Amino acid sequence: MDNIAAGEINFNQANLQRQIPIDLFVSKKDRGLVGDRGGTIRFIDSSANLVFNVLPQSHHNRLLVDSSANPLISIRRDQNGCWQGFTGDDSREENFLFRVERTVHTLSRTECEVFLVNGDLEGMKSDFKMKGCPFQRSCTIYSGNSIVAQTSLMYKLGMQKVFVPRNRFRLTIFPGVVDHALVVALIVIFFDGRKFWI
Repeated sequence: MDNIAAGEINFNQANLQRQIPIDLFVSKKDRGLVGDRGGTIRFIDSSANLVFNVLPQSHHNRLLVDSSANPLISIRRDQNGCWQGFTGDDSREENFLFRVERTVHTLSRTECEVFLVNGDLEGMKSDFKMKGCPFQRSCTIYSGNSIVAQTSLMYKLGMQKVFVPRNRFRLTIFPGVVDHALVVALIVIFFDGRKFWI
């Protein structure tokens, strides 16, 4: 009987964790070499454990890996300025996962539409929208009218407000059915080309 009760407690704790927003802290670790393809982008949790890492493969390609360096999503920019995501580290058509198109791109505002592939490439529909201001490190991902995830600058409170450097910010993923790796890939795409990533 004690095992059943313990199992029920674990099950309820797992459900509770799915109902709590998750914060990931984003930072860039430079490799330090001139002419290098750039450093890795790290996503850590509140206990400073590495959750995701984004590795540069080339100027227009990134690879999202988990904490054990297992490839999750390969991100590739095409000639039209759109982004494509593929499962794993392969860019074959059968691994095609999503496409991101920028619809608004001004100095103070950027908006993107995300199209998930549902079986065939012709059946694509806009599943998510991303809106925000990359300069302020703000991005909100919407699914319909619901907020899926949101970024914000971190700052310290005290006698005066002191901002943490702009190359570090927080990503909050709200409870739902969206894969966290997908959200991280979308955030990387949204901020691509900004000084944060250089």
